[in-house]
Amino acid sequence: MNASSLTILIAEDSATDRMLLSTIVGRQGHRVLAAANGLEAVALFESQRPQLVLMDALMPVMDGFEAARRIKAMVGEAMVPIIFLTSLSEDEALVSCLEAGGDDFLAKPYSRVILEAKINAMDRLRRLHQEVLRQRDQIARHNEHLQNEQLVAKAVFDKVAHSGCLGSGNVRHLQSPYALFNGDLLLAAFHPSGDMHVLLGDFTGHGLPAAIGAMPLAEVFYRMTGKGHSLMEILHEGNAKLRRILPRGVFCCATLLTISFRRRMVDFWGGGLPAGYVLRQSGERVPLVSRHLPLGVLDPDSFRDYYESHSLELGDRVFLLSDGVLEAQNERDELFGEQRLLDVLDASRDPSRLFADIQQALRAFNGEARDDVSLVEVTMIEEGAVVRPPLPASESQAGPENWSARYDFRGATLRDFYPLPHLLELLLEVPGLRGNGGNLYSVLCELYTNALEHGVLALDSSLKRDAAGFAEYYRLRAERLDAQQDGCVSVAFDVCQQASGGCLTLTVEDNGRGFDPTAVMARQRTASGFSGRGMGLIQELSERCEWSPDGRRVRVEFSWAAQA
Repeated sequence: MNASSLTILIAEDSATDRMLLSTIVGRQGHRVLAAANGLEAVALFESQRPQLVLMDALMPVMDGFEAARRIKAMVGEAMVPIIFLTSLSEDEALVSCLEAGGDDFLAKPYSRVILEAKINAMDRLRRLHQEVLRQRDQIARHNEHLQNEQLVAKAVFDKVAHSGCLGSGNVRHLQSPYALFNGDLLLAAFHPSGDMHVLLGDFTGHGLPAAIGAMPLAEVFYRMTGKGHSLMEILHEGNAKLRRILPRGVFCCATLLTISFRRRMVDFWGGGLPAGYVLRQSGERVPLVSRHLPLGVLDPDSFRDYYESHSLELGDRVFLLSDGVLEAQNERDELFGEQRLLDVLDASRDPSRLFADIQQALRAFNGEARDDVSLVEVTMIEEGAVVRPPLPASESQAGPENWSARYDFRGATLRDFYPLPHLLELLLEVPGLRGNGGNLYSVLCELYTNALEHGVLALDSSLKRDAAGFAEYYRLRAERLDAQQDGCVSVAFDVCQQASGGCLTLTVEDNGRGFDPTAVMARQRTASGFSGRGMGLIQELSERCEWSPDGRRVRVEFSWAAQA
């Protein structure tokens, strides 16, 4: 099959050979350009841009080697095949033809059949090169479009995912994405109680597909944390949402923490990530082992939310990591692994250098990341040293001024519904209360818990003297909640705004058997351990509080000054 019609430049100093070649090429249906030396060939090529060149190697004025080099420089990345016409037979001379930019050569005397075959072959090669360049440019345009889309998505995601408290002074973190989009998710936010919630997640895969579930999970985490929901409630909602929206086989290995600065405790839930650690100042290392399946795997009815708790002293640190560290691989296909990480943790003496020590160990291992890499460390500090970001000006202005409300929670509602996040959300609409969310939540939580557990369920808080007592306390709590039918807890608010500020009166009442407030307060003054301190805490955090003589109703007041 003949090649398509081409424009072919013939550079030959012999008039006889030039005419012979022109005749052969012309009869094949190609347009012919003829030059008597290399200089004419370069000039013709520059003006006419032929698709193929037949170049004599030895010519006057400028030889074919120099002409070929100049032509190749002009065409750049495009391909214009050059077939050298030569009577040379030495290997070195033929190599020189190819090194000068030639793609093939044809020995004299010329064979019409071989010349036609070589032209056809070079044309196929030229057209294949054009198609490769076209596809390369198309891929480059598509990649640029995809990159721009990912950059826009990443900018939006970063504003949502990083809107929490990762910048707090007691939090250090490092993230190194395997692709533009980090498949690891790192979130931190303050709970209204003053606790800090932290989530480290690793979605299946990496890049944009791995980040698909990150936005909805971040939205669940920040929304529910801000409203005062517990760790368990956030876990359930996050798992249910991922289970609902993610395709089969895509899930999120995750670790969730609650750091309580008041209780000096960390509550830990792990689902699929490598073990984290409590790093004590004494040098002790307590593993935080994942005991659950990842988020998005189990249906809501099968999901397990139980977590473990550890006490923390000032200066103790909670360290978490994604599996990108352990799965870093060297040239011998060895994984960095857990033992090398533990060696770093044991050898690292300067807490501020831990991340740098891990990175140095990875470099010494010659490890290449096969996944996103994330490290995070939270240090236990004094409760008063926790700096929370100020409220935006837009959130400290408008809101309801004078209003009252009453809620009665009865029967099955007490068992199946936890009202505090919803009540707190309502109260924090009051501008003067928005800066006191932590104290308000703690008081409201203590009042509601006391009314439910000690009032309606008649539980004795002295059971919570040790770990076994805690277990027995919550076993009885679940048992009595399931059995109760007539219990009632009422919560009433009265908000009054004045020129000088405002006042919230909070009243909580239950229909339990009651208690002697004076006697309980006397016992609390000498209480130690985990129980018996609730009434003192309420008095400490509120401006005024008083119990009814039968202990079944308590009235608490918060007030605030008008903002300038």
